[in-house]
Order: sequence, then C-alpha cells, then structure tokens
Amino acid sequence: MNQHAAPPPVPGEPGAPEAPEGRSEAPEPSFAERARTLLHLARAGTLSTISRRHPGHPFGSLMPFALDGLGRPLLLISEMAVHTQNLHADSKASLFVTQAGWTGDPLAAGRVTLMGEVRRVPDPDVAAARAAYLARHEHASSWVDFGDFAFHRLEVGDVYFVGGFAAMGWLDGQEYGRAEPDPLGDLAPSILEHMNHDHPDALVKYARGLARVTADEATMIAVDRLGFRLRVRTGDRLHAVRIAFPREVRTLADARTVLIQMLKTLPEGST
Repeated sequence: MNQHAAPPPVPGEPGAPEAPEGRSEAPEPSFAERARTLLHLARAGTLSTISRRHPGHPFGSLMPFALDGLGRPLLLISEMAVHTQNLHADSKASLFVTQAGWTGDPLAAGRVTLMGEVRRVPDPDVAAARAAYLARHEHASSWVDFGDFAFHRLEVGDVYFVGGFAAMGWLDGQEYGRAEPDPLGDLAPSILEHMNHDHPDALVKYARGLARVTADEATMIAVDRLGFRLRVRTGDRLHAVRIAFPREVRTLADARTVLIQMLKTLPEGST
C-alpha cells in the first residue's frame, strides 16, 4: 500500500513535483481521503460487470451513482439492463470514476477503481438509499418508482487510487470506508476562483515567502483542509509547489481567515 507516493511529474498540474528550490514536506490528505473526496464530487462512472453473453469478458456501462455513509456507491438499475442481468449471474463488479471537472491531461487526473460485489439494497436501507440518490440525481424521480427499477449497492472490498503520474496505491475497503471526504471538497472551486481572480499578487507572495521559490506568477490549482497547491511560473518554466496551512481548515470562513493570517506573517523580503 502506498499512501504518500511521489507526486506526478506533470509540471504545473495538481500533484506535480515541486521545483528543487521549493521542495517541501507539506502534508497532504491520505489516498483514502482523496478517494472519498473524488467519489463525493463525482456523479457517474463506468460500471464493469462480467458478461453473460461473452463469458470472462468485462462489460462496461455508464453508471450514475450516489454514496451512502460509508462511501459505498448506490446504483438505481433496471432489471432489463444488461449490467443487471450480468450481476444476477455474477455479482462481482468494479466502478471506475474520474476526477470531476478535469480538463487537463487525462493521465494527470485523479481516478478511483472500486472493486467488490453489487447486491440489492436491503429493505430497511431503501429509504435512505432513495433519499441519497435523489439528492444527487433529482431527475431520477421520474423513474425511481418504476417496478423494474431497484436500488443496488457496491460492497467495496478493494480500492485502487491514482492521483496522477507516480501517485497511486491500493486501499482495502475498510480503510476507504473509514475515511471522510475533504471538508473543502465542495468549496474548493469557489476558493480557487476567488484567489486567482482577486488575489493573484498574494499567491506570488505565498510562493516566494512560504515555498521559497522564485515566482513571476502563481495560480492556485488545488486546495484541501491541510493546504493548497500553486502552479508557479518562473520565466518560461512552470512548476508546482504545495504549501501547508498552519492549522486544519474546514470552512470557507476559516479558509479566508487562515489565508489572510498567512499573508500577514510572511517573512520579510517575500513581497
């Protein structure tokens, strides 16, 4: 198991290595937390089942999903669907999910493969599954009560997380289930937009004063409860640095407070 593998060698992208002059030991969430966050933010993935028509071959289907409290994917599937028929013959399956909203190099994106068995949600759990699913897929209310549809759940046995090039590792299902999505996961886009649009000068100061790199420009490209990552331009060269928060940040207001505090405490000469 590799919880903190070397970051991917993709200059300027989340997970890219820091330049030698700016290399740091800034902590990052574990792979389990990052996997839970990725699944929390996504809405659909690829469900692979074992084909009845072509025994031994995987059969891939586009699959919207929601999550229960342990991060297990909840699926609303029809008895008429090929994947459902496959599952009746063999319940083993995997769900592959990629990082929501990623527009860069596909191989630098985060992705998760959940492996396990898909089983029908027990009657006592159906109401909770229905509420969780419709909260994420409101349009499904048009067919959620059709007689041939039923809720199923992927019982996660093993998880493979990839954070980009050279950042990957296996997690067991219990480790994944114990993790929590990052509290800034839903808030990250607004934080990035605000900092990049309204405070580009502050980002340069963070890069110079905290990461101790020569920076002409800096863009915040990722943020989580433990810190943030900057894409830094130095002349014609792009590289990335990670900067730790002085304490854990869990809300938008707290992020604003901490970022202002960090700016006020920058060492002399960083501006």
